[in-house]
Amino acid sequence: MIITSLRSKIRIVFAVTLMLLGILFISSLKYDRALMEEHTQTQERAISHYLYSYYLKHGKIDEAYLDAQNVSLITDKGMVVKIERFFKEKNKFKRYAVDTYRLKRIMIINNDRFKLILENKNKAKFPLKRIIVFSIVFLLIILLYLWIMKSLKPLSTLKSQIQTFSQGNLDIECKSDKEDEIAEVANEFYHAVTMIRELLHSRQLFLRAIMHELKTPIAKGRLVSEMLDDEKNKARMHSIFERLNLLIDEFAKIEKITSKNFDLIIKPYKMSDLMEASTDMLMIENPKRLITTKIEKDYSAEVDFELFTLVIKNLLDNGIKYSTDKHIIVVISENKIEIRNNAQALKEPLENYFKPFHTSKKGLGLGLYIVKSILDIHQME
Repeated sequence: MIITSLRSKIRIVFAVTLMLLGILFISSLKYDRALMEEHTQTQERAISHYLYSYYLKHGKIDEAYLDAQNVSLITDKGMVVKIERFFKEKNKFKRYAVDTYRLKRIMIINNDRFKLILENKNKAKFPLKRIIVFSIVFLLIILLYLWIMKSLKPLSTLKSQIQTFSQGNLDIECKSDKEDEIAEVANEFYHAVTMIRELLHSRQLFLRAIMHELKTPIAKGRLVSEMLDDEKNKARMHSIFERLNLLIDEFAKIEKITSKNFDLIIKPYKMSDLMEASTDMLMIENPKRLITTKIEKDYSAEVDFELFTLVIKNLLDNGIKYSTDKHIIVVISENKIEIRNNAQALKEPLENYFKPFHTSKKGLGLGLYIVKSILDIHQME
């Protein structure tokens, strides 16, 4: 498993650090215990040697020396019997032996002069200083970990703001008054978002102004066309201005699609109904002359009506425009719609035609780009 998260890496580093600290602490305790054991054994051998030498000189045991060494002589006969039995069971009842009996460190000195059973009351000191030092180090590591994780917390906020921004919401606030690297990134991102927001606002104002300026003469043209006496010319002019008005509305939709400034209204629609609405959008006389529709199996599609009819309309328009005989066949079958025509083969890979403003002699090169954008929004192909 590859660990890519920065927080996970930091957690692993601190976990390993704490584990090594624990190992070091346990090892130091074992080392101190080993040193204490070695010191105790040396002391006990020295006591045994001294008692033997003293007995040879004075014929008695130096009890004052034993008291000074914090070693006591066990004289209780019952206890002596039990201790001897314990050492014999462990095969340790020899000239000199040491073992722990009932949490007491017992020494047996059994030579040709005397037999003594002693209790060494010297205990290992509780490693309070060492525990305090390691506790302080442990606490410092924990505090350092918490401090670093708190320093990284703005990353989560920044990530959330970036995700919100990627979904098209520009109303985000990620400005920071701190001076670390994360704050610098957050402030730069906020500055970029502010610039993009201002550019989009200017773009929207510009496009709205253009559309308004275009719609005004169209409205005047439609009004003037109503004054014509010739009904044929009146109908033709009315159709032209209607077509221009429809194109402006389409440009407004295109602007919303490219800026992702829209809300989808997804509902189920029959493909035949979508096809009929798209054909009406072409505003051509006698569409059956140019379009042959074959419905093998009608089906419902969960789509946004306005956007999806724009998709079909652009495909129909492209099909007719590039057909050698100006005729297309639309086949509606199970879960798909096909638009067929007689035309020359594509000169470039299909992906190139999905790019905006692709070179075209018969249009702006936006038709298939719009189609691809809307289909991507609907997660369709």
